[in-house]
Amino acid sequence: MLLLVGAGVGLVTVFPLVYMVLSAFKTAGDIYGTSLLPPTWTLENFRYVFTEVPFARYMLNSLVVSAVVTVAALLFHSMAAYALARLRFPGREAVFLVIFSTLLVSLPVVLIPSFVVVRSLGMIDSYAGLIVPPIFSAFGIFLLRQFYLSLPAELEEAALVDGAGYWRIYWSVVLPLSRPILAALAVFFFLANWNSFVWPLTITADPGLRVVQVGISTFQQQYASSQNYIVAASTVAALPTMLLFFFFQKQITESIKTSGLK
Repeated sequence: MLLLVGAGVGLVTVFPLVYMVLSAFKTAGDIYGTSLLPPTWTLENFRYVFTEVPFARYMLNSLVVSAVVTVAALLFHSMAAYALARLRFPGREAVFLVIFSTLLVSLPVVLIPSFVVVRSLGMIDSYAGLIVPPIFSAFGIFLLRQFYLSLPAELEEAALVDGAGYWRIYWSVVLPLSRPILAALAVFFFLANWNSFVWPLTITADPGLRVVQVGISTFQQQYASSQNYIVAASTVAALPTMLLFFFFQKQITESIKTSGLK
């Protein structure tokens, strides 16, 4: 019975994705059901998207922003999480509580204050404005802290006895052991920034800085009657996320196991 329920839920989940991919190879008449002829399969939709619209530029912008944010976030989050999990200093728990409490604050609440700060720093309509604010997130720090709390303290004690400092322990002992959780977080960070829409739309007006989701939205406004082009663009934009999930689904599952409170 549970197997049938799971299969049903899986089919309902996968159906929109399969429908989108198949529709990307159809003409507008086949999608709307107005054509009386058998469906025509074509690559013209993809050719149009990449030749008539700077869609490759949109994808490059999203790739650069997502990759830089992911690498920087993993570095800074891992250092902060290690300090909050292993180092003893006054106010450590209070600092972690403040960081953790930011998870309760939604994006619309901080959107305007963040925009004011970015504007005052002169980062409007720039890659810096797209990259710097999304780097800092309490989610990554919380997840990594829980992982570091589960590591045996004997490993660090042995390194201290050998004369290693905290930076050497972090770089040579902790980071190599963190590869599974870092791989999972890399997927989360990359997907979150690849699918980011509200923040890039807020701080960029230059068409050359449009990320892929903003580009698709603009594309949809211009070609509202040509759903075949919109579906083709959406399929191309979803391809990297599908590949990431396919190759890193094991790491994502393992990260969920290690995110519980100790």
